[in-house]
Amino acid sequence: TLIYAMIFVFLILAALYESWSIPISVILSVPFGLFGAALGIYLMRFMHLEADIYYQVALITLIGLSAKNAILIVEFAVERLKRGYKLLDATLEAARLRFRPIVMTSLAFILGTLPLVFSSGAGANSRHILGVSVVFGMTFATLIGTLFIPFLFYVVMWIKQKFSKKA
Repeated sequence: TLIYAMIFVFLILAALYESWSIPISVILSVPFGLFGAALGIYLMRFMHLEADIYYQVALITLIGLSAKNAILIVEFAVERLKRGYKLLDATLEAARLRFRPIVMTSLAFILGTLPLVFSSGAGANSRHILGVSVVFGMTFATLIGTLFIPFLFYVVMWIKQKFSKKA
């Protein structure tokens, strides 16, 4: 299921950017969110959380949200490249200018899903799994992913430029 979700996101981005290399830098940012969700479930094992269908739903959500964070930076950097900026300058400016909007939207989502972590009553365990996975995954994707997304974009585009110059 997760592989299908990642392939689906990749193909949509490939069609959007009309490129095979740009979506790679977006997809490479997704594991940060997935690792954060796994870490959250592991750290909260005292709550007896398991990797069930609710966890898989949270992972699919994280794939989309982690990709959204990367798209905010990549889209801006690609626009700067088209304007004639050098690769490093475009990447750094995109990272600097899009950092605050990424943190703001991610923080709003994290705070919005925080009540799931502290819910009680019938079916609370399913909400705990969703909440813990999404809160930890988005926190990790925001804190760590926003640092690595510009680097991943730079590396992928640098490799693309090297191979296109040889051809």
